[in-house]
Amino acid sequence: MKFPNHVIHRRHRGSRTFMGGAAATTAIKFVRDRGLDHAVEREKNLRSLLNVKNLIKSEPSKSLPISIIAQNKDSLKIPSRPIEFIRKYPSVFHEFLPGGIGIHPHIKLTQEVLDIDADEHLVYESDSYRQLVADRLLKLLMILRMNKIPINILDKLKWDLGLPQNYLKTLVPDFPDCFRVVGSNESGQLELVCWSDELAVSILEKKAMEGGSGYSKGMPLAFPVKFSKGFEMDKKVKKWWDDWQKLPYVSPYENALHLSPKTDESDKWAAAVLHEILNLFVAKKAERDDVLCIGEYLGIRSRFKRVLLHHPHIFYLSSKIGTYTVVLKEAYKRGLLIENNPLMNIRNRYLHLMHTVKEHGKDISLSSGTNQEKKAASNASKKEAGDDESEEENNGVSVTFSGSETENGDGDEEEDRFKGGRRGSCEAVAVRRRRTTTRRSKRKNGDLETHLGDGEGERAMGRRHSRTKPKVPQPLNASTNVHRRSQQRSSS
Repeated sequence: MKFPNHVIHRRHRGSRTFMGGAAATTAIKFVRDRGLDHAVEREKNLRSLLNVKNLIKSEPSKSLPISIIAQNKDSLKIPSRPIEFIRKYPSVFHEFLPGGIGIHPHIKLTQEVLDIDADEHLVYESDSYRQLVADRLLKLLMILRMNKIPINILDKLKWDLGLPQNYLKTLVPDFPDCFRVVGSNESGQLELVCWSDELAVSILEKKAMEGGSGYSKGMPLAFPVKFSKGFEMDKKVKKWWDDWQKLPYVSPYENALHLSPKTDESDKWAAAVLHEILNLFVAKKAERDDVLCIGEYLGIRSRFKRVLLHHPHIFYLSSKIGTYTVVLKEAYKRGLLIENNPLMNIRNRYLHLMHTVKEHGKDISLSSGTNQEKKAASNASKKEAGDDESEEENNGVSVTFSGSETENGDGDEEEDRFKGGRRGSCEAVAVRRRRTTTRRSKRKNGDLETHLGDGEGERAMGRRHSRTKPKVPQPLNASTNVHRRSQQRSSS
């Protein structure tokens, strides 16, 4: 396959390094961006939730026993125990015991999430979106080395590129003039078929050409930057940064591997490659490990790491969800994605449903990550668990777990938790009764001191302080009265 000559970039005469790596590391300080951290944190567990949703939907019965979900915990990327994860989102998953065979809980999807899933399917099937995804794949293949990408690496990027579930069967065959699969689907590669000069233009070059600045290839082109609040740059770093921005812009669709790997020219080309790849992703962000995986396949992993370290005002690195996420700063404003994307609109609807809990029969939407959400979700989960227990007791159903689930360790823990939960609830009732009795006795003593008279109050206080009580004459019985009357008659 023959490609245009301009793809091979000409070697620059000489290379310059304005600032050593060690000096840049100490001079450029990392400043957190609360808006971008929130943009990353709000999508926590969304990917795992949709994985479980797709697994349940693939079943003919549209439901699954919890033991099957527990067996696929790693492939589904569930961050906690499956039963706890399911009960955390009662607006998405419904837990029930199938009649007659209720050995262990089954999970099915709520009608609300099924409605969103239907709209998501319409987006994937639309001609406009399919063409958009095909263009993304084509641009990615033109960036990558040898214009190929292994299927296993592409599967890691499926979420970020917005690819449908079975893209190798439903999408790739419909664009034979753009790309094709070489080898088997598992160990094969996706290969570029035809180079497109129209698409081999980076987003920065496109904006420069549309701006009427007279830009042409090889001219200096500055990256748009957004400095986080509190970010400071000393004079030495500022001069280095200004000089770096004035370097010639080498397109990511050109081969610049001949540049010395430890020069600013090379770093600017690596920054251009990373900038273009992030622009291909629907959310303009990706996990750092996936980004470095692409860098390793390109042979510029170390350059990617250096770019992330030296340019936090272009690429923000968030650590909010237990892993590092690379965010393209210019694509966000006040923590919200600027570009309108139909798939991101669907994902936002899923997020809204995830953070919706039912309280007194009403839907209440809570912001992601707040204490209110965690408390409400916990209460909803406990209430649902209590309803299940009462239903089991009324129907005479004993909850056990399958052997496969026990082997994974989830079955025993779940059964212990079930028994422990009932035993713990009995102990809690006993404690509440003792506390109620104590409060009643204290209230009774307080009322006694307030409402009794002076004498009776003193006697009551005396009884409490072990004082000697005055003797009270005992009442006389009938025989004693008769004896006394006989004595009086005899004396008279």
